[in-house]
Amino acid sequence: MEKWYVAAKKADFSAWAERYHISPVTARILRNRGLTEGGEVERFLYGKLDACHSPWLLKDMDKAVEEICSAIGEGLSIRVIGDYDVDGICASYILTRTLQILGAKVDTAIPHRIHDGYGLNDNLIREAHRDGIGMIITCDNGIAAASQIELANSCGIRVIVTDHHEVPFVTEGHRELLPPALAVVNPKQRQCSYPYPGICGGVVAWKLARALAEKTGDRELGKEMEELLEFAALATVCDVMELKDENRILVKEGLRRLNSTQNPGIRALMEVNGIEPGKLSAYHLGFVIGPCLNATGRLDTAKRALELLQSRSLGEAMSAAGELKELNDSRKNLTLRGVEQAEKVIGEQRMDRDKVMVIYLPEVHESLAGIIAGRIREHYNHPVFLLTRGEEGVKGSGRSIENYDMFEAMTEVKHYFTRFGGHAMAAGLSMREEDISSFRRELNEKCSLQEEDFIPRVHIDVPMPLVYADEKLAEELALLEPFGVGNPRPLFAQKEILFRSGFKMGANKTCARYRVRTPEGEERQIVFFGDLERFGYFLDEKYGPGSQAALYEGRGSFAVSVAYQLGINTYKGRTELQYVMQHYS
Repeated sequence: MEKWYVAAKKADFSAWAERYHISPVTARILRNRGLTEGGEVERFLYGKLDACHSPWLLKDMDKAVEEICSAIGEGLSIRVIGDYDVDGICASYILTRTLQILGAKVDTAIPHRIHDGYGLNDNLIREAHRDGIGMIITCDNGIAAASQIELANSCGIRVIVTDHHEVPFVTEGHRELLPPALAVVNPKQRQCSYPYPGICGGVVAWKLARALAEKTGDRELGKEMEELLEFAALATVCDVMELKDENRILVKEGLRRLNSTQNPGIRALMEVNGIEPGKLSAYHLGFVIGPCLNATGRLDTAKRALELLQSRSLGEAMSAAGELKELNDSRKNLTLRGVEQAEKVIGEQRMDRDKVMVIYLPEVHESLAGIIAGRIREHYNHPVFLLTRGEEGVKGSGRSIENYDMFEAMTEVKHYFTRFGGHAMAAGLSMREEDISSFRRELNEKCSLQEEDFIPRVHIDVPMPLVYADEKLAEELALLEPFGVGNPRPLFAQKEILFRSGFKMGANKTCARYRVRTPEGEERQIVFFGDLERFGYFLDEKYGPGSQAALYEGRGSFAVSVAYQLGINTYKGRTELQYVMQHYS
């Protein structure tokens, strides 16, 4: 069951249409994305890099730049410590490359997911001390590593934190607990006046690189900012940041450069995955390139992904890219098995009655917890924690829904965790196995979600007959790309479309094309890439047994309300307007 909502935000759509040479429909979509003023619309449609916010607006940026320049001047050995996901890998690449260009003695350490866990730990600090490291710069981690940074300070190691995760706080008074670093560059700090805090770790690293380029006036680094932008864009998409404000500009400009990238690692990943140069999209970043890089951190070591990005030739990169793709294919199979096991536990423990699902699968590889949690969340539309048995106790990942701030909820029960961190929508944790039942019980007791919060919401941009959704509008909608979180592909809807016939497509017959008649009497075709079995059950339940069979035999006459997307499809040299059904009722 779903609830459909039609966006009802007000604006002078005709005036916007005339001013920006767009249709009133597109103007209405822009208003639905939260834009209210002309300047915002101009920036959304045509914004370039110079419209992005200054890196100097980030709290402690001036301190970080001063300390790094001083460390380079003194000849200190600097170690960049990142994270094992795409955001952490890209941030590590950006900062390491930046420091290399500036002539620093620099190396990189990325924690091993199994042996080290997330972010800084005591072993990494002691190892840095043994190696004679004089400065550590974190990226995509560090905000919750107060004790580790205290240890580094006691070893005489200077620490700069660059991160974007939520700042730990004391529940009473919501007092922030900042680590004792020389500089903490994180837009989530309460005292940080940065205009848009929704940037990822890779973008924070890119902002630091830009500030260093401006401060030093280094020409080579100034030129290199173009390539480094590609990795900031990749990190933004893969860390599921909202494509709003400057994120949208960074991804749009980054994609433009990625489509002609000179980085051998990215080019090799595109080639092994069959992505044509010039055809790379935000979808490919999030669902093809990103998962290949992520797979190394999940099933092996993320250092392999970083080394791929640092490859000097395409020949060197191709072998590594092929291995990453194989790892990702293996990860997909393991994920499917994990989802099946999770579904079994949910059924056995009647967990669908819980407001917050806490699923313990001790044998599942801990690196897959987040992916499996996300799949279960999508199915049930409940917040989900997927826990596995790690080397030192239980580890887990959480994925949330609208109206449930997961990080805040975890802070209320933090006595169960040995470590935790994250965002409103996603989090990670470590805890003792014997506390799982109590954690599940208390988390649900404190949860204030109501039944209506678990009903998936479908947000319709514009109710619009198919006959009005023409090629001109489809081409105009390309102005709104790239699409993603915070800027979804526009969704339209029409009631009572008559489904006449259909045929299944694809090698495994998992998608379908339907011939339909609109209430205006026009014939159209609609494609559907969703769950055909579920759509068939819907027809049989609404119109009687045998209805889905009748539809595929060309004997259909079934009125269905459809929420659809509009696009242009090119296949084997042929281009056509395409209506894609996303929801039905």
